Amino acid sequence: MGTLHDLLQERGKRAVLDLDVDRRVVEAAAEYLADEENGLGFAYSGWAQAALPHKRLAEDATWQLQTDRMILMVEPGRRPVRDAAPQWVGVPYGSRARLIMLYLQTEALRTGSREVELGGSLRAWLTRMGISPGGKSMRDVKDQAERISRCRLTFNMTGRGRSGLVNQNIVDSALFLDGEDEERQGTLFLDRARLSESFFAELQKHPVPLEEAAIRAINAHSMALDVYLWLAYRLHVLDKPRAVTWAALKAQFGTGFRQLKHFKAPFQDNLALAMAVYPAAKVEVRDEGVVLHPSHPPVAARPTSVGRVLTNAPRPAAQ
Repeated sequence: MGTLHDLLQERGKRAVLDLDVDRRVVEAAAEYLADEENGLGFAYSGWAQAALPHKRLAEDATWQLQTDRMILMVEPGRRPVRDAAPQWVGVPYGSRARLIMLYLQTEALRTGSREVELGGSLRAWLTRMGISPGGKSMRDVKDQAERISRCRLTFNMTGRGRSGLVNQNIVDSALFLDGEDEERQGTLFLDRARLSESFFAELQKHPVPLEEAAIRAINAHSMALDVYLWLAYRLHVLDKPRAVTWAALKAQFGTGFRQLKHFKAPFQDNLALAMAVYPAAKVEVRDEGVVLHPSHPPVAARPTSVGRVLTNAPRPAAQ
């Protein structure tokens, strides 16, 4: 993907937009290159191997995704209703759920505590990620926050002759307080949320560092966010090229697509978006799938400890 970034730096965005390149990819790459904040985000490595759904499911539906090394099951929670049967809330989905999860994980590692500040802090972070602080955007955030607070995860991990089962809630306390006034922090979010002890422990053991600039540039594309996290997790540990079949890619990223032929084009579009914000990534698309090549990680320097997160790590040069 180095050629696109080189062209943007040599000719500028306007000139590159005149070429036969997807406008969304050019816009994402240009926004990424122009970003000078160099902030970091973090995600649990399990999310690089299995992800939340991209679209809304039935409120009582359980989400299950199976890859070669992991089975993720997300069970929806229920909301108690006075003098009536509890209501299913539904599993979290889409880009807003992913952004909330990234905030929770990043803040927990930054502070070294599973107590995460919400309300104004979450609003400020979402604003930095390019999300409008009011209206429908925040209603969507509230909806996804409730889904995250009530759901239950099961990561069933296999590999190297061993298997493990991790059952966990994401948070021990609700993320919000009911209320109609979305402009007042206290009516929409609690002051703090507590990550569950088991989830926080896994996050501390297996964090994947990401660039906020990259997240910001593709914030509305849930599959692109998943692909970016996957590449950030996989590419820098490879010692030789690794082929991944279309069937394996569909199992991880395209569970919502009934047929493989309908998945290929959207995946390639989202791969292009992910690579637009990860210039060092080296990935080939072939008839049988993709080939991953050893690449520098998106974040050049990792934190020396989970309690001391580097906030201005330099970007690695594109390969």
